[in-house]
Amino acid sequence: MPRLDPEQQAALAARVNYYRDLGVFDFYRRGDAIPESAPVLAAVEAGAEESMPKKSSIAPPQELFVAGTPIAPEKREGALKAIREDIGDCTRCPLAFAGRHTIVFGEGDPNARLMFVGEGPGADEDAQGRPFVGRAGQLLNNMITAMGLQREQVYIANIVKCRPPQNRTPEPVEANTCSQFLFRQIDVVRPEILVALGSTAATYLLGGKASLSSLRGRLHEARGSKLIVTYHPAYLLRDPRQKKEAWADLQIAMAELGLKAPKRPAGV
Repeated sequence: MPRLDPEQQAALAARVNYYRDLGVFDFYRRGDAIPESAPVLAAVEAGAEESMPKKSSIAPPQELFVAGTPIAPEKREGALKAIREDIGDCTRCPLAFAGRHTIVFGEGDPNARLMFVGEGPGADEDAQGRPFVGRAGQLLNNMITAMGLQREQVYIANIVKCRPPQNRTPEPVEANTCSQFLFRQIDVVRPEILVALGSTAATYLLGGKASLSSLRGRLHEARGSKLIVTYHPAYLLRDPRQKKEAWADLQIAMAELGLKAPKRPAGV
C-alpha cells in the first residue's frame, strides 16, 4: 500500500476525528459486511449521514439546526455559547497538535450589524483567547472607532480558531475543517455587513480564490450578508501607505450601514 504524503495524512486525520466527534469509532473497507451492531456506520454507508446522532456535551438550541431560520435576538448569545461548547477542546485538525494554547472563538455583540473576519489568531490572541488583541488588533480598534463605532458593538472572529505555527497561512484542511464553526457564528449573528480582512478570509467566505485587488471596492454576498473585502490590519502595519485604501473600503460598509464618516479618522 503506498504511503500517504503529509497533506493526505493531515486530511485523513481530520476526517477520522470528524467521525469520532459524531460517535463513529469503527471503520470498515468498502464492500465489507457491516455488523448489525453498527447502526451508525450503516447509516454512513447508506448515505444517511444527516440522520446520525450528534455527540455533544450539551443540547444546542434547536434553531441552530434549522437552515435559513433566523434566531431571535434574545437567543443569539446562548446560541453562540452552544457553538463554543460544541467545539470543546477541539482536535479536529492538525492545528490542535501544533503548539496551540487557547482556542480563540470570537467576541462581540451577538446582534452586531457589522462583523469582521480575519485569518487566524497570533501569539497574543493564542495567549489571551481573544481575537485581535495584538498590534494588528489595536489598529483594528482604531478602524472601528473611525467608523463611529466601539469594538463592543461589532463581532470579531477568524477563519481558524487556533494559531498556525509561526503565524503561517492556514492549510486548506485546517481552514475547511474549522470554518464550519465560523459559518454557524455568522448564521447566528446575521450581520448586515461582513468585512473580510485579507485574502485568506475572502477566499473561504466567498468559496474561491481571487486577488485582493479584484475583490476590493465592491459589494459581495456571503451567507446572506453583504461582504466587503479589505486589507488585514497586520498588512497595513507593514505597508501604512495602504491605510487610505482600507479606509475607502470601510466607507463602503459605513454607507451601507448609514454611518457618517468622521472628518479625521484617527490612526487609520
